[in-house]
Amino acid sequence: MIPNYTNVHLKFKLDGLSYKYDDLMEIAYSYVKEGEPYQQELGNFLLDWLDRHDYVVVKTSGSTGKPKSIKIKKQAMVNSAIATGDFFNLQPGDKVLNCLPSNFIAGKMMIVRAIMLGLELDMTEPAALPLIDYEKDYTFCAFTPMQLKNFAKYLNSIKTVIVGGGMVSKVIIESIQDKKPMVYETYGMTETVSHIAVKKLNNFTESESIETSYFNTLPEIKVSQDERNCLVIDAPQLSDKKIVTNDVVKLHSETSFEWLGRYDNVVNSGGIKLFPEQIEKKLQNKIKGEFFIASKPDDTLGEKLILVLEAKEDSLDRSIFDVLDKYEKPKEVIAVPKFKETSSGKIHRKKTLKMINI
Repeated sequence: MIPNYTNVHLKFKLDGLSYKYDDLMEIAYSYVKEGEPYQQELGNFLLDWLDRHDYVVVKTSGSTGKPKSIKIKKQAMVNSAIATGDFFNLQPGDKVLNCLPSNFIAGKMMIVRAIMLGLELDMTEPAALPLIDYEKDYTFCAFTPMQLKNFAKYLNSIKTVIVGGGMVSKVIIESIQDKKPMVYETYGMTETVSHIAVKKLNNFTESESIETSYFNTLPEIKVSQDERNCLVIDAPQLSDKKIVTNDVVKLHSETSFEWLGRYDNVVNSGGIKLFPEQIEKKLQNKIKGEFFIASKPDDTLGEKLILVLEAKEDSLDRSIFDVLDKYEKPKEVIAVPKFKETSSGKIHRKKTLKMINI
């Protein structure tokens, strides 16, 4: 039996041109040899996808630990593409936009979806504000939070948008409430072959709101919790075994959950468990520039809540903490001229804290 990841859908197009298997190999070599950096990344992935192996090697982002390379089964990527296509009702011939780098799983999966589902894929150089044809209508696109923030006023040319790879702030959510397209936040990681669940961010019905919107899993994916209250993912089409995460969640059903924060980041201050990510969300539109919530050892509390700010000096107005609950208010603000980052551009909390001897 020929595995279906060797197929190229008859309606697949890349930047307006149709390609069969051999043609795609040729354009991949051309991109690697002569293309722009983002096209070289695309070419390298296409060569990996079209080779004789049943897997591709994918880099993790390094946001929760040391970046590593892992093998992902091509069939799992096909199954993920089909699940996304079913959930969002993507049809052959639909026009989709990819402005994510092809060397990480989210960008790779946009390409796989197009090849397998017969989508017309337009590639553009990954940037904070991607340069595209604003007159062209797209069915589907994936953004990072920064891209979505910068692209918000142009959204009406896209039917469905997914956003992932970082926290979606209140400011961004507010900016899309009057926009026509459906916008969803995604939950996933390299090990889950891109997203396994999505959360609605706008266009709510009378009975819905952002406060009651939770992550809902894609078809044939179920979730549970371990003894730490961390999410356990059962996705037989994507992984041979259950995936145990370090994400603390509140379950609403076996297909719905609320994300609270990373188990590694939880602060136990005087017996009170605090989730930095929840505090950061409340402060997101109060602080200009990068920051994160962490802790440092304290003789009285065990752990003392701190705010780490990317700045030359601490000039924060402490009144911004009025939006926080009593125990959520940082006891100290530490200014750091430049944060350490992961290879994918995310804040590397552990390395930044180590740099300031915490």
